Amino acid sequence: MSSSTGVWVLVELNEEKLQDGSLELVGHGHDIARKTGRELTAVVLNELSGDSVRQLARYGASCILCIQYPADIKHSAETDTQLLAAAVKQESPDIVLSLESIRSADIARRLAARLGIGLVTACDRLDIGEDNLLTAVKPIYGSKASATVICPVSRPQMATVNSDAIDLKTPDDSASAEVMTLQPDIVLEDPGTKAVDFLKGDPRLVALVDAEIVVAGGLGVGTGENWKLVEELADAIGGSVAASRRAVDEEWITSDRQIGLTGKTVRPRLYIACGISGAIQHTMGMKDAKAIIAINTDREAPIFKMADVGVVGDVLKVLPVLTAKLREALKDSPEPRADEVFNVLGNP
Repeated sequence: MSSSTGVWVLVELNEEKLQDGSLELVGHGHDIARKTGRELTAVVLNELSGDSVRQLARYGASCILCIQYPADIKHSAETDTQLLAAAVKQESPDIVLSLESIRSADIARRLAARLGIGLVTACDRLDIGEDNLLTAVKPIYGSKASATVICPVSRPQMATVNSDAIDLKTPDDSASAEVMTLQPDIVLEDPGTKAVDFLKGDPRLVALVDAEIVVAGGLGVGTGENWKLVEELADAIGGSVAASRRAVDEEWITSDRQIGLTGKTVRPRLYIACGISGAIQHTMGMKDAKAIIAINTDREAPIFKMADVGVVGDVLKVLPVLTAKLREALKDSPEPRADEVFNVLGNP
């Protein structure tokens, strides 16, 4: 199956829909494949809807390889890994890429271990360097520095990519992709673990580095009693709650939720700054957010210089209005995406 070799992107599905970041990774993978003179194959452990096929083709997949899952076996990380390892051994791609999401990151590490190959995790940039080697750049030391890594020996070359570090490419509406199926020649081992249930966590407490939406409050919130307004906004949009150092110093929230030079560095798809002036000590920890919405009474506040949408007003008056508007606009979207929230807030 020569059309499936070259560069592979492992596409993650979430309830039969493409996982957030998948199209960005396919577009990035297409650029990598083009530089190697090969084609890009999107690999899925399932059948795909016609809409998903068209989406993957529009963003750069020349081939879509559907690996057949045994009908009598439930999906699990161990079984996924076995099937993918068999497919890789059978088809011999030169490069394999996946998202650094919770599920894909787990499978990528298992896959690399099973194949006995190197893996560069949580990369921000990928390129093709000398000798047609994949060059992966990843943040280190809490994103204060970066490392450039190559794998000159092991094949396939493998990397996971931070979805918040890559942009969505311009789609080609005329593109099409060949859909192929593969039944790996493998006798599956019994998995050592079994998923019994999935418990949904409180999105407000999601690890800040993993959050798609972050709602951060600062000294402008005023008091600990008012802090509930920040939490209510986060609750309305499935966001994770964070804070500036001043809010942490006031003990309105614990220090593990602090953003900035002495706290966490985050790159969410949407960052909402409530009553935060925008001192450099804070903005160094969130400047790479995809979109920023700022609310502050001071129209000269530095935060507005980096905001995509700015609201000049008292957070105590603005937040209840925004929260109510979002609850109404997103009532049919139990798990709103960052772009949905931004579209509501960006269109008063």
